Formats: sequence, structure tokens, C-alpha cells
Amino acid sequence: MAMLRQCPVYQPTPLQSLPALAGELGIGALAVKDETRRMRLGSFKALGGVFAVAQMIEDASGTADLASERARRTAAGMTFITASAGNHGLSVAAGARIFGACAIIVLCSAVPEGFAERIRRTGAAVVRIDGAYEDSVRHAIDAAAENGWLLLADGSWEGYTERPALVMEGYTVLAEECRADFEKSGNWPTHVFLQAGVGGLAAAISAHIRDHWASQPRIIVVEPNAAPCLLKSVEAGKPTRADGPESNMGRLDCKDASLIAFEALRQDADTFVTVSDAEAGAAARRFRRHGISTTPSGAAPLAALERMQPGPDTHCLLIASEGPETV
Repeated sequence: MAMLRQCPVYQPTPLQSLPALAGELGIGALAVKDETRRMRLGSFKALGGVFAVAQMIEDASGTADLASERARRTAAGMTFITASAGNHGLSVAAGARIFGACAIIVLCSAVPEGFAERIRRTGAAVVRIDGAYEDSVRHAIDAAAENGWLLLADGSWEGYTERPALVMEGYTVLAEECRADFEKSGNWPTHVFLQAGVGGLAAAISAHIRDHWASQPRIIVVEPNAAPCLLKSVEAGKPTRADGPESNMGRLDCKDASLIAFEALRQDADTFVTVSDAEAGAAARRFRRHGISTTPSGAAPLAALERMQPGPDTHCLLIASEGPETV
């Protein structure tokens, strides 16, 4: 958290209590961590990309003062490249802008042009390619190797884990903010529902919970039924691709799990569940009726909670992971 405090727009996001929605769901209490305005980027992803860019500049420059001339000179010679479904790319681009580096963000055709425009406004270059998210990942890998750029993916695979681990370390700030709030109130959750694409957010928060929270909840990982890469991987005992149709949960529609996320979640999570596009869309509309405007990706945990109905004695924590899509 100390490093992120050097970011001029960092501040904790609200942990909201929604008693009316809890009553509708038949549970004892409901807390929602509202990431829809995180660091003016509108997503929890702001924590990961910005943190990883800052840490890599610190490591390269040898100084923790990222405002120093030494750090600025170092950053000016660094070019970060990543593939993204939108929010991770926006975070890497913002981190590069804040700390004086360059960024190139690779987007596949499924990413809304509104996201591309938001990324361009940071000063980053946007590369559009045909195909799926996985094709954009391959393009970024190849371009980094060909040009000597710094690949900063939020997924990991054999031989590529150190930089994604930095991204996940940034996400633990969210979990620590929650821990501090629950420590003050004493109202620890019994169930935590975490959405997952490649799994970085779910793995980072789960690990922080297992290592640092005074009260241990059940952890439920939620994926689109069109892309249950973590569920399939856990069932198979190894990373396993989950081919399927395109989902309206665009930021969760990932067919390959992050290796380090898979290894962590197979130990830390209690349950893996899937939700349909229709369920996630309905959950997003339900959230809006209670004052939280998010996407089907952001509402996927609510969809899982509605289906599971854990009972009147439970206290559930959800993360509204992103604000409305920009179109």
C-alpha cells in the first residue's frame, strides 16, 4: 500500500452495507466492496497494473522515490506492452502515464471501442487485432520479444510468473482495505464470492484472506459457464483450457487460467461455481436497483449468491469489480 500511496489518485473504495438487498436474498447481512470508481479508472484492475508498473520502475531505477529525476529518466526508457480485455490495459496505460513510461495495449475485436478510446486518452498506443482475447495475448508476447518491450500480462504461464505476481500483489490492497474495515466493525463475512477470469483477483484476495484475516470465511469462486477455466483446471488437477461461446461477462470470458492463480486457488478456495449470461445480466440490474451500477462481470458474484442462497445466518461479501462499460 505504501507504493500505491505515491499514486496521486489512490484512496480506499467504499465497503457498503446493503441491508435491503440482504433481506431480498434471505441472508443475514451483505457487504459490497464497490470498485466502480477505483482511482478514477472504474475497476479493481487499477490496483494491479499501476502497482506493477511502479514496482518495475522502482526495481530498474534502484530508488523508491518514483518522483525523483532518476526514476523519471529510467521510466522514460521503458515501454510496457500487454493484451487486455479492457480494464487491465487501462491500468497499465495509466501507470505508464503517471510514472513517465510508455505503454502499448493490444485489444482484440471483442473489446468495445469505448475502452480503446479511454486507453488512447492516457497517451498509450492501442493495437487492434482480429480474433479472440487469446490471440491478443499471443500478439503481445511476440511483439515484446521482437522489440525488447516489457510484457506485463495479468495472466501467467510456465516460465512467466514474476510480473503477473506483481499485478496480483496490487490486488491485495483491496483485500487489506476490507480486512481493516471488518477489523473495526467486527462484522466478519461468513462467505466471500469472488469473480474470476484468468483468476488473478480471486487468487490474490483468497491468499490475503487465508494469511491475514482473523475470521475465515468460505470462499466461492464464480466464473461464466461459457469460460469455466479454473473449475475445469481444478477438476482436472492441471491447467485446462475451457473453450466455449462468447459471454456477456467480457472481463471474465477467459479460456485459460493463470498458472499462479490456479495453483493458489486450488488450495485457498472452497467452491467453484458458474453462472449464465442471463443470471449475470439480471444480477447487474438488481444491483442498479440498490444503487450500484456495474456490468454482468461485476455482478457475477451476486448471481452466484442468488443461486446458492446460503441462509439467514450468513454474512456475505461481494465485489462490484467494475463500473458500467464505456461504449
